[in-house]
Amino acid sequence: MTAPPGGGTNGRVAVTGATGFLGRRLVPALCRAGWNVRVLVRVSPPSGLWGPADPELVIGDLDNGEALSRLVEGAAVVIHAAGLIKALHRRDFFAVNAAGAERIAHLVSGRMILVSSLAAREPALSDYAASKRAGETAALRVLGPRLTVFRPPAIYGPGDRETLGLFRLAARSPVLPLPGGPGARLALAHVDDVIGVILDLAARESPPPVLTFGGAKPAGYDWREIMTEASRAVGRGSHLVSIPRPILTGAATLSGAWASLSGTPAIFTPGKARELLHEDWSVSANEAVGAFREGATSLAEGFSSTVAWYRNHGWL
Repeated sequence: MTAPPGGGTNGRVAVTGATGFLGRRLVPALCRAGWNVRVLVRVSPPSGLWGPADPELVIGDLDNGEALSRLVEGAAVVIHAAGLIKALHRRDFFAVNAAGAERIAHLVSGRMILVSSLAAREPALSDYAASKRAGETAALRVLGPRLTVFRPPAIYGPGDRETLGLFRLAARSPVLPLPGGPGARLALAHVDDVIGVILDLAARESPPPVLTFGGAKPAGYDWREIMTEASRAVGRGSHLVSIPRPILTGAATLSGAWASLSGTPAIFTPGKARELLHEDWSVSANEAVGAFREGATSLAEGFSSTVAWYRNHGWL
């Protein structure tokens, strides 16, 4: 159900990143919650992208100051969810994830929720992580207490193309790799649980300045748990094999080199390998805000429903 014309019961909310994996599910959720939603898009999207939701469109991008001004005009809350997760160069990450966040922050008259990443906790690991941290810092400098930084962990769920590769591998290969050590912990969150937290943040008058979300299991999963559940979700019983660090980093170097030669950004780069090899992507009690619920979707339930969506849409 779309918000009523002229203003939903919760007022106006402006959204960037509305056509991405998270945004395609966030926009209809905001409409159902009674918000009058306005979104920034590069071009008019295909019909039905957000289901029955019909948000107001502003055509433009993060470099277009006029479009950004129209987007945020009269908005009680701005949800800045746009960002790059893969790029050819460090400067490309910073142009979007850092400069883009700062540019829109200068135009916000109400509150802003910056959808960052748990990776921002470790900015030295990758250009992506550094750019997300820089975006947080820049937006905070502009908005101060009117900013909430939301740091979700790795997000998965229906419609996600980045984790699709994991399930394709699990469906086709009798062997699945364990990229991290046995002590590594990785928090994961289903996209709908992430959206639930964003809705909570948008509705609150005084949300916390920084919220780190841990999904259904803030202490995180080890790689064996993740790969075992992925194998079960596709109906296979794969053998799990640890991948030595030099092999993983070498493969990432080759992937990054090929991306540079082909001019096509790759998700698997040396920076991403360092993120994968990092031992602690858990969320501690000191980081999380107790007033916000943890994710309700277990890994088994989430992986199963994600695989079902992939199969129903011919992706798997």
